[in-house]
Formats: sequence, C-alpha cells, structure tokens
Amino acid sequence: MDLMIDISRGALGIVFLLLVCYLFSANRKLIDWRLVMIGMIAQFIFLVAILKVSFINKLFEYMARFFTSILEYSGAGAKFLFGNIVTELDSFGYIFAFQVLPTIVFFSAFSAILYYFGILQKIIFVFAWLMSKTMRLSGPESVATAANVFMGQTEAPLVIKPYLENMTKSELLCLMTGGMATIAGGVFAAYVGFLGGSDPEMQVYFAKHLLAASIISAPAAVVASKMLYPETHKKDLSKQLEMSGDVGNNLLDAISRGTTDGLKLAINVGAMLLVFTALIYMANSILLNTIGDWTGLNERIIAATDGRFEGLTFTYLLGLLFAPVAWLLGTPSDDILIVGQLLGQKTVVNEFVAYAELGNIRTAGIPISDKGLIIITYALCGFSNFASIGIQIGGIGALAPGQRKNLTEFGIKALIGGTVACFLTASVAGIFH
Repeated sequence: MDLMIDISRGALGIVFLLLVCYLFSANRKLIDWRLVMIGMIAQFIFLVAILKVSFINKLFEYMARFFTSILEYSGAGAKFLFGNIVTELDSFGYIFAFQVLPTIVFFSAFSAILYYFGILQKIIFVFAWLMSKTMRLSGPESVATAANVFMGQTEAPLVIKPYLENMTKSELLCLMTGGMATIAGGVFAAYVGFLGGSDPEMQVYFAKHLLAASIISAPAAVVASKMLYPETHKKDLSKQLEMSGDVGNNLLDAISRGTTDGLKLAINVGAMLLVFTALIYMANSILLNTIGDWTGLNERIIAATDGRFEGLTFTYLLGLLFAPVAWLLGTPSDDILIVGQLLGQKTVVNEFVAYAELGNIRTAGIPISDKGLIIITYALCGFSNFASIGIQIGGIGALAPGQRKNLTEFGIKALIGGTVACFLTASVAGIFH
C-alpha cells in the first residue's frame, strides 16, 4: 500500500513539474504536445531498458565498471604524487582532495584523447541522430543536447560553435537547459568515487545510476525547454549534424590541454567545496547556538527527526523549504526532510556540495531508504543552480557575443528548465524503485 502511494506521488510530481513549465511558458498555444509526449515516453523507455532489459543492463554495468576503473587509474597517478596517503584508508581515511580531485584531472585528459581520435564525436552523433529523428530537433540543438550528456555546459557549445550566433531563441534555451540538466564527464567520475567511497561494488552501483540519470535527463531537458519557449521560427537544420571544436595539434597537445582544463576544474571544485562547506557549517552553528538554543527548538527538532538533524540549522530549514518537492518526487515519508535538504543545497549552492553532504550522511550512518537514495541521486545529477547562470552567460557569451542579450534573458528560464528536468528524471526513477 505504501509503495502504491509513493508511486502515485511520483506520478503526481511528473504532472506538477510539467504544469510548472506550462505556467512559465512564453507561448502556451505553440507547445508541441507530441514532443512532450515523446520526451516523457523516451525517459520511461530508456530507464526500463537500462534497469530491466538484461543485455542493456549488463552493458551499462560494463560501462559503470569502466568508470570505476578510471578511479583506479587516477589513483595510481595520485599515489605517485602523494604516496600512501591515497591507499592506506585505515590510517588516513577517505580524503577528498587525494581520492576524488585527481579523477577530475585524469578524466578530463582522457576525454581529450577520446575527442582527438573522434570516438566521443561518434557517440555524440548517435545520440544526436536519435534526438533529431524522434523529437524533431534541429541539427545544432540535437548535437548540443547529446554533447551535454558527456561534456560540461561550457564545453558542449564548442561542438556547435559555427551555429551559435544564428540559433533561434528556442534552440538557445534548449542548449542552456541541457547544460543545466546534465553533468560533465570529469565530475562524473568524481561523484562515483565520492558516493561509492572505497567500496568497488558501491562505486559500480552509483556509476550505473549516475550514467542513467545523465542520459535520461537529456529528453527531459528538451521537454522542459520546448514547453518554456516553444519554437516560433522553425528552421530546416536537420542535416547540420557536423561537429566542430579544437582537438589539438597532435595527441600530446590534446592530452596537455585536457590535463590543464581538468586541473582548473579540480582547483575550482576544491576551493568551492572548502568555502561553501565552511559557510554552511557557520550558518548551522549560528542558528544552533542562538535561536535554536534560546527557544529550545534544538531539542524538539532532534526528537521530531529521530536525531537526523542536530537542531535548528540552515540545512534543516532547507529541508523544510524543499520538503514539498521531495514529497512530490515520491520520496518515502521518513526521508523527506533529508532529501529536501539536499535538493535545497543543490539548487541554492550546487550539486557537488549536495553530493558531498549525501556522502557524509551515508558515512555517518544516518538512515535513508534505498528508494530515497535513488531519488536524490537522480535529482542531484545536473548543474541546475544559480551559479550556472553566470557560467553559461560567460562561457556561451564568449563564443557567440551576439547572443549575450538572449543568454541573460534566459538565465532563470534555463535554471527552471534544468531543475524540472532533473526532478522529472528523479520522479521517473522513483516509480521504478
């Protein structure tokens, strides 16, 4: 009975999220409901295929194991630099800077190798072809949407750089929303290590679900963006599936560029985590030792949440604020505050901080059901946060200066669309668990 209720809430959440896009639509009369239906069906088909069809499930498990092997390879490089601090977990514990950040650098370089040899382009082309044929997308937006599954929100636009200046507003929003709704390959490997810790089987488990989340969020992003801003100037760009991008002068140049880009990303991630973790801790401490202590709310909150929260904290307030959203996604009742807190951290700060907190929650032994864990893993798998608005305006704006006005106009819409896409994916995943 409880299972049916959770599934019903997940279905209700899907309807609610689509309603949000409808209400914020720039032109409701022009919404292509066929595209919306195909996009939602595609999500269900992809997830059923990945989780329930034996040979596809095995394929994804193989891919997941490949990503976990990336952790092993990058670990060898990290051990060369940092010594036994990387491998002797019993003595030093799992240290983020030495176990996770090196994977970002290595995977960025590895992606550059794949791009240099044209392998990544072929994978992107297959996804782009499917998107263009099933959802009637133009060439550039189908390529960009597919590229966003494997590349970051500032790297994906590079593959369609010649078309950026002439993209329609609807195509541009589709590009931006796709960037918000998915994650980059470099941080993908880091999330696997972060959530799976040092357990190889848990690494494979999270790798498979993160990979599934990023793939099935692509059609959800298209649905959200095309509802928010339907196409008004349809172009016949179906044949423009060519990709651009500087692959480097030779293999060593490509590796060097990928390594440099990965290093910049790793430093940025590490610095960002340091600052935001400290700020959240500070906000929690202030609330705990002032209002929470003076009013006696700390004890009441501890009792009401069975010790899951230590009192009146910033993270507890985020949990309350986003609890209705967690409920709509089909989250089991006991997990709603925890999931709500993480949804809030992802939206207000970013997904890396939220995944970090999820890792801490699991390490601390705070109870969370398997279904709740699946829902939040899928919901966090995207770059949809306020900081990404600035990243996209700066990154895409540098490639297409003539689109800067449209980029600033669509910042909030892209955030809404990306958030809706991630939450749609989480709702669909929750229905099947």
